[in-house]
Amino acid sequence: MVSGFKEKLLRVKDFAQSILGRSSSVREAIERDDPTSSNNTNVGTSDATPARIMTESAKDATETSSQHSLKRTSLHDENEAGEWQVVTRPSKKAKKTPRPGKSYPALNFSSNARLQSKINLNNLRDLVTYIFADGTGPQWIGVSHRPHFRKIVAIMIPGLEEAMFKKNVDLATYNEARDDPDERQQVLTSPDDYYPRALKKETIPVLLAPFADMFPHLWPVKTPGDDKHGKMHSPMAAFLTAPAPKEKTSKQGGVKPASEPHGWRNNRTPITQFLATAEELSDNGYLLHPALLPDGERRDNFVAPEGWVVTKVDSLEDGQVPDAEIQKGSMTAGREVLALDCEMCMTGENEFALTRISIVSWDGSVVLDELVKPDKPITDYVTRFSGITEEMLAPVTTTLRDIQAKLLDLLHPRTILLGHSLESDTKAIQIAHPFIVDTSMLYPHPRGPPLKSSLKYLAQKYLSREIQKGGAEGHNSIEDAKTCLDLVKQKCEKGKLWGTSDAQGENLFRRLARAGTAYKAQGGDAALGGVEVGKTSAAIDWGDPSKGLGAGATYQLGCRSDEDVTRNVIRAVNGDPDGLEIKGGGVDFVWARMRELEALQGWWNKNRVENTNSDGGPPQDAADGDGGVSATADANATTSPLEQALTRLTERLVRIHAALPPCTAIIVYSGSGDPRKMSQLQQMHAKWRREYNTPGKKWDELSVKWTDVEDQALRRAAQKARSGIAFVSVK
Repeated sequence: MVSGFKEKLLRVKDFAQSILGRSSSVREAIERDDPTSSNNTNVGTSDATPARIMTESAKDATETSSQHSLKRTSLHDENEAGEWQVVTRPSKKAKKTPRPGKSYPALNFSSNARLQSKINLNNLRDLVTYIFADGTGPQWIGVSHRPHFRKIVAIMIPGLEEAMFKKNVDLATYNEARDDPDERQQVLTSPDDYYPRALKKETIPVLLAPFADMFPHLWPVKTPGDDKHGKMHSPMAAFLTAPAPKEKTSKQGGVKPASEPHGWRNNRTPITQFLATAEELSDNGYLLHPALLPDGERRDNFVAPEGWVVTKVDSLEDGQVPDAEIQKGSMTAGREVLALDCEMCMTGENEFALTRISIVSWDGSVVLDELVKPDKPITDYVTRFSGITEEMLAPVTTTLRDIQAKLLDLLHPRTILLGHSLESDTKAIQIAHPFIVDTSMLYPHPRGPPLKSSLKYLAQKYLSREIQKGGAEGHNSIEDAKTCLDLVKQKCEKGKLWGTSDAQGENLFRRLARAGTAYKAQGGDAALGGVEVGKTSAAIDWGDPSKGLGAGATYQLGCRSDEDVTRNVIRAVNGDPDGLEIKGGGVDFVWARMRELEALQGWWNKNRVENTNSDGGPPQDAADGDGGVSATADANATTSPLEQALTRLTERLVRIHAALPPCTAIIVYSGSGDPRKMSQLQQMHAKWRREYNTPGKKWDELSVKWTDVEDQALRRAAQKARSGIAFVSVK
């Protein structure tokens, strides 16, 4: 019986040894990637077989064990003998780049998707925040294997139009119809226009064919704006400004007080930086002071409307204060600042007259507060708003002429007059002054002009103050003037972006630095997975990117040409060889703008060229379409300037695409459509409003007519200006 038991043990031992031998051969075969190994062991051919999983786990465990084994190091200490054992934990190694088709990141559009409208620039921006930060998932495109995205590159190229990618487009004569953009761009006609167009080499011009190698679709994109009023919002701000993060609050209803966005930095700014321009004053219904008019229209040709007076300012230079007289850091910049508010009563149908004027100085003291007797009988005291009653005005003898005389003494060339919707007050007083600061312009309505936020709302939001609580007793003009003064002081303290739509959101670069999320698949410091770490970024643009929204980026790279932009994008993606400025491996997010095509197409906003706070317009050599790049090869070319520019653009995008590391998302977008017709009609409308609001000017005397025909044309032009394109893919 004992011998039988021994025989069984021997058989079990032999069987165990055979099993161990077979599993060892399987492991060795798999490690050699021998495709025949699985057949020899009847394990199957799938990569996900239990045998393979078990052997890979065993291998990983062996490697981990060896990495955490004790290392022996000598201590060079004369007082110690022998050796010490030191335990070390090496840093997590970056995982290998996924192979295409296996855990590889992708951006896929489903043909079964139902789009209710065009995607907009906000959707493109939200795609970036979803992949790299804390944004919500997109509904218009599928994002696969999000943790495996390594980098994102976004390039804005104004001047690029969908019509350029039509099969039979003649690019040589493309711009001959530039005075009639209707021939090139259609307004939305059906829901089919919401969907992306597949890019195929055989259906697009040859010089743009490389786009089909880099991108699967051309997406129609809508720029934020207002068709009703013929407005288009900044495409650059729309992409580079993310929504402010939602904050929990116990308050229900009411106006939520303004808070500083994450990463906000105060930028103390003198009040002179907030003076309204002649164009802004005209658009808001002010009578322009002759000092604001071009030289040819000044004094000799200017005639004040009947009853109006103008302050004693011959030129804008009269208001300049020598630097030696300005105290360092002064918000008033040596100027005298007076806050004005008026109350009016009605003297006829749609006719208002001044009944009270209050002026407050910069330190809050009351300079002037007087009741005024209108020249005409009052038909409605509007007490619930004005606070004026018949009893109050009964003993008053002060007239409008008396007030005008006092104001002409108070308002000298170095005086700045501020208030809220001050055009109505200046009309009531019938006075023109060139130096105006209007809080309705400094704190624009979130939905843009012609809407304006009320002073009561601004006081609640930015000052946490309740005003105009007089009820039936009406407003208090001194209280309103002091409120305007405090709003301006706050603006000067915090900077130009405070109170604007930009301040209501968060700079995209700062959002990525604050809420950027690293994943285990990306290796490095993200060994634990899901750890919040800052994403580095670069803003690359013509001029000085640090002056605008690019200031939030980790690096700002200024350029003078599209060739500079191309080189800097590649540099930002890969990093400097020595790592002295841009670390090795480059940054996580790159935003860039190419402007050669924009300059060639005539889309560049010429009003910004003379603005010292802007990029200053295209370089002189960009007028030839070269964007500052030597075009020796094009000197004898027979192709049109547009064809040459598109050829260079395509070549640059191909170079950038080739330089991108695997798992990099690339977004190319135009930002907008053709804005020239819209801009032309906007200027025409502004001129009409300026003349129409000039007191005493009759309809038949206007040099510009604005009827429903022009209004409808402006709306159509705004729709076309807001129709852009985009391309999205993964390298």
